[in-house]
Amino acid sequence: MPFNLVKAIKSTHRHPANRILHLIGLPIYVTGITLVAGYFLNLNTNPITGLTLWLIAVSLFLTGHKIEGNLRAMTLIIVFKYLRSRKVIMSRQVIQPAREAQKNLLTNKIDSLIMSAQP
Repeated sequence: MPFNLVKAIKSTHRHPANRILHLIGLPIYVTGITLVAGYFLNLNTNPITGLTLWLIAVSLFLTGHKIEGNLRAMTLIIVFKYLRSRKVIMSRQVIQPAREAQKNLLTNKIDSLIMSAQP
């Protein structure tokens, strides 16, 4: 069964306190990332303030997941699981035909050896 990213996110954000902490943390998170990115784009922003805001937001997210009891359900972990499942699905789509081709090649070689061994 493929990994469903939306379902995983919904199922790990059920507790009201976790949702509230995420709603508070999300704009802080975006502001922090924007300030850090602005510094690297020469927009004269303060990266220390951005990093501090980002850390505050992440701590809010961690606290929410701790309250809910699913600390391992952080978004990065969920995204990693999703990408890993996509990689497995994609590799199955590539590997399966290759295995069939190898099997056919091996069968043909065995058949030719049997035919050449017969008098």
